[in-house]
Amino acid sequence: MKREDAVSQKFWAPPPVDVRDVSRASWTAFFAWIFAVYDFILFGTLLPEIGLHYQWNEAQQAKIATLVAIGSAVVAFLVGPIVDRFGRRTGMITTVAGAALCSGLTAAAGNAGQAVLVLVRSLAGLGYAEQTVNATYLNEMYAALDDPRMDRRKGFFFSLVQGGWPIGALVAAGLTAVLLPLVGWQGCFVFAAFPAVAILFMTRRLKESPQFLLHRRIVDTARAGDTAQARELARAHGLDYEKHGGGIGAAFRGRALRSTLVLGLSFMLNWSTIQVFSVLGTTVITKVHALSFQSSLVVLVLSNVVGYLGYVAHGYIGDRLGRRNTIVAGWTLGAFSFLAMLYAPSDFAVVVALYSLGLFFLIGPYAAALFFIGESYPTSIRATGGAIVTAMGPVGAVIASAGVTALLAHGGSWKEGALYFGALPCFASALLMMFARKGGEVADK
Repeated sequence: MKREDAVSQKFWAPPPVDVRDVSRASWTAFFAWIFAVYDFILFGTLLPEIGLHYQWNEAQQAKIATLVAIGSAVVAFLVGPIVDRFGRRTGMITTVAGAALCSGLTAAAGNAGQAVLVLVRSLAGLGYAEQTVNATYLNEMYAALDDPRMDRRKGFFFSLVQGGWPIGALVAAGLTAVLLPLVGWQGCFVFAAFPAVAILFMTRRLKESPQFLLHRRIVDTARAGDTAQARELARAHGLDYEKHGGGIGAAFRGRALRSTLVLGLSFMLNWSTIQVFSVLGTTVITKVHALSFQSSLVVLVLSNVVGYLGYVAHGYIGDRLGRRNTIVAGWTLGAFSFLAMLYAPSDFAVVVALYSLGLFFLIGPYAAALFFIGESYPTSIRATGGAIVTAMGPVGAVIASAGVTALLAHGGSWKEGALYFGALPCFASALLMMFARKGGEVADK
């Protein structure tokens, strides 16, 4: 008799998950992520049109973008404790519904003033938090499936889901090009709400992860006053009872503290690089090498195709060489690729090749990194820890934007800005990641 069967006969056990449950969770997370990214990217793409409509100058638009980034980070941070308190399925429903609401309200928010628009767009943090919810939920669902093949390839499968980011970015660009002349920027946001509403119905069929159900059972038993029974239930399932205390503070205590500090600072540094070489990549290339791309769409498509290939490749490699090692190697190679690009001859083919290589090693490791975050925290604070870490990303982006702006204002060049706030932070994030625990939080999957 299997140990799990013996345990279930004597103690309460959560219902198992099967291949259909995991497949449904993966597809729902994939589409939810695509359209969360779609809404997230849409605002940045259409901000010039919004500014033109309301007669906001470039300085006002930049201020709005910065405030929205900060507000989104705060909202994304708050999602984590909610998911750990009410469940992964609830987290999926909340983030998808929030993305739909944000898209719909954006169409009219500007009429009420910049402050209202910032508040509404801060709800986009719910869409950004989708990556934390996906990583938490799928980490647990993949681990719960009794299938050795999944256990060997779960990072690869997650990379396919997380690859929804470049797909969402391309969908945003393509649909905007088609819809903007027909329905205007407001119609684009109204249209963005409909896919999210459809996905919301998909989330209703999701099954809660067994790990969370067991965690809630232990917590509820203890709160009912039967601490001995709660401890015995945890012991019977091979869990550490002491790890079932949650809250934000738990992410800064014990073994979790190291993960929070190392992963959070690594994300902040690496997002500085993303802001410089991904968000502002076209500007960096044209300013440093005086090259003129025939169309910005070429760069957009190139970066997202390379990004998707990077996701899949690093997810696959992470299953075999370890996720931490894969992240360190990828970001190190990314830093050297961007450094080479900055100081390479101003030849179109050379610059584009090095830029593409840099994006492959910058963006790709996030497939391994997000799954690694889920492995670095116990069930009780898995979403909270993930939310803290990923919320540090937009902070790094704001720092990079402010740093490059200040450098240029004081006579610096774009090459210096890309070096100090792009290539070097990428290398620093790789070095810092070496201090993360290899294999994550192995005691509680």
